[in-house]
Amino acid sequence: MGPTDVPRVKICCIGSPAEARLAIRYGASAIGLVSEMPSGPGVLEEEAIARIAATVPPPVATFLLTCKQDAASIIAQQRRARANTLQICDRLDVESYRVLSDAMPGVALVQVIHVNGKASVEEAVAVSPHVDALLLDSGNPALAVKELGGTGRTHDWDVSALIREHVDVPVFLAGGLNADNVRQAIARVAPFGIDVCSGVRADGRLSEDKLSRFFASVLGGARPQSPSPT
Repeated sequence: MGPTDVPRVKICCIGSPAEARLAIRYGASAIGLVSEMPSGPGVLEEEAIARIAATVPPPVATFLLTCKQDAASIIAQQRRARANTLQICDRLDVESYRVLSDAMPGVALVQVIHVNGKASVEEAVAVSPHVDALLLDSGNPALAVKELGGTGRTHDWDVSALIREHVDVPVFLAGGLNADNVRQAIARVAPFGIDVCSGVRADGRLSEDKLSRFFASVLGGARPQSPSPT
């Protein structure tokens, strides 16, 4: 991404068709739908994920967040949810990526890299040839109860910038982003896309006020007026 480019925006932890519509009205290029996780916010039953995904018009991407680590279970989950993108939140063996790609042509694979130091650069470089994009987050899969996203914490953006420089696939930046810090994050990392959950939510729901301020910050201009209903 060049210094003047505006990154794509993915709004994660979407909880209903109404929240999906609101995110898309403000300019979301993708929405995130969270399936069963060991921890973190926004978890939905798969039936609800499928209902929401069915309402999202192209070309908006529907990301199914999965913590599963075996290809057969991930394939079955995607076929139930019918999302067009898989966000793989835990580590997989290399062979699993080939199995997933062969079984689901047209479904994009996005691997989450939990940025916990310079070792994350090597991890990202190793996995990048097998996926369509990387998403850099602030979880910790090594904990007894794994953190696989939704922590609301930032991480070392300098490491994320190194990853972006060393891989040949698009990079999404996640982890603790909000209207107050997203411009700094974009300037530091220059990601293809950014991903936000808690930074645009209040009282358990998507906040139109926070959403408006977030997109205004991403665009680097004046706060937009509420768009017309669709």
